[in-house]
Amino acid sequence: MATLTRPTAAPARTSAKKVRNRDGLWAAFFLAPQVLGLVLFLIVPLLFAVVLAFMKWDGLGATEWVGFDNFAAQLSSPDFGRAVWNTVAIALITVPVGLTLAVLVAVGLNNLKGSNVYRVLYFMPVVTSSVAVALIWQVILANDENGVLNTTLQNLFGITGPDWLGSPSWVIVSIAAVTIWSSLGLNVVIFMAGLQTIPPAIFEASRIDGATAFQTFRRVTLPLLSPTIFFSTVVAVISSLQAFDLIYVLVDPKDNEGAQTIVYHLFDLGFKKFEFGMSSAAGVLLLVLTLIVTLVQFMAQKRFVHYDS
Repeated sequence: MATLTRPTAAPARTSAKKVRNRDGLWAAFFLAPQVLGLVLFLIVPLLFAVVLAFMKWDGLGATEWVGFDNFAAQLSSPDFGRAVWNTVAIALITVPVGLTLAVLVAVGLNNLKGSNVYRVLYFMPVVTSSVAVALIWQVILANDENGVLNTTLQNLFGITGPDWLGSPSWVIVSIAAVTIWSSLGLNVVIFMAGLQTIPPAIFEASRIDGATAFQTFRRVTLPLLSPTIFFSTVVAVISSLQAFDLIYVLVDPKDNEGAQTIVYHLFDLGFKKFEFGMSSAAGVLLLVLTLIVTLVQFMAQKRFVHYDS
C-alpha cells in the first residue's frame, strides 16, 4: 500500500529567497542613481564645507588650519550679525503672515465650485522662475515714474510712497511681501489637501450642535489641520532662513544693508572676497541655526499638533 508523504518546503523557501534577492537587486539598481547623487552632491560637499570651516583658504593657495578662528570671527562680525537679524526679520514676517493667508484662502476655496481653477491661478507664481518674479516686482516697487505702486498711490490718493527697494527698513517689508506672494499658492494647495482629509461628518456635527462658522473654524478646522500647519511651518521657516535668489535679483544687497541675508553674506565671502574658510564657517553656523529652530518646532508641536481625528 502506497504511503502519502508531505512534500518538503525547502524548494518553496529557496524560491521565495530568490525572489527577495531579485527584488532587492532591482531596488538597488533603481535607487543607485539617487543615492549616488545624494552622496556626490550633498554629503561630500557638506563634509568638505565643515572641514573647510576650520581652515583659511582663498581657493588657489595652500590651506592653513586655523581651528575655531573662523567661527569666532563670524560670531563677532557686525556683517554676520546684521545678516542674521535681516534673515530673522524676514522670516518673522513671511511665515506667520503667509501661512495665515494660506489657511484663510484654502478654507474659502475648499467648498467653492471651480476651486481647481483657483488652485491653478494661485499656484502659477510657484512654478514661475524666481528671477522673473523678482523682475516683475522690481517694476511694481520701483521708486521712479515707472514704479507702478508709487505711481498709483500718488495719482489716486496723493500719497508719496516710500523707497521700497532702497530704504533698509522698507526693503525687508518688500522682500517679505514678494516672498509671501510667490509662495502663497504652494501653501494653499497643501492646506486644501489637508482639509480634504477631514471627514465632512465632523463639520455636519458641528453645525447640528449650533456652532458658528468661526467656532467651527477655531475648534474643529484648526485642530484637525494642525499637522498640515506644522509641516508647512517647518518648511516655510527653513526656506526663509535660506532666502537668496529672489532677493539677489530684486535688490542688490551690496547697496542695501537691509537686504543682506545669511546666504548672501556667505556668498559674498566665498565668491566675491574668496574667503572660503569664513564662508564655510558662516554656512555651518546657518546649518546649526536651522537645526536648532527646527528642533524647537518639533519640541513645541506636542502642545498644538493633534494627530487624532
